[in-house]
Amino acid sequence: MDALAVAGEVTPYITAAVGAYGTAVLTRSTDTAADATVSLGRRIVQRLWGREESRAAIEGAVSNLAELPDDEDFQALLRAHVKRALLDDPDLAAEIARMLPATGTSFTASGEGAVAVRNNSGIISTGSDATIQR
Repeated sequence: MDALAVAGEVTPYITAAVGAYGTAVLTRSTDTAADATVSLGRRIVQRLWGREESRAAIEGAVSNLAELPDDEDFQALLRAHVKRALLDDPDLAAEIARMLPATGTSFTASGEGAVAVRNNSGIISTGSDATIQR
């Protein structure tokens, strides 16, 4: 997984953690009451903050986001700093990528009339002469 993809994947977790803890997310110890998303976000941001070369940028981005956690510009700024840190340190990028939960199931459809779908709330018809009545 490349740095841009990892940065995009981790930003929602970090945003959730910053929303819950504010700037204390940088130093807060484990909170057993925190949900999995907030807990993962806290661990990710602390790992990024622990990298000396990116500490000031991550701390500044977290501070801005803590003031306005729903601000898309501050979320983008955080994502950019995370991306920079991950581009500069491929080992860190791999470590953080391993922290992320596994993504969903992969679907493949092949052959004439094949359909691949995760969720369906309607009709799927692959027949050429099908009649559908409601």
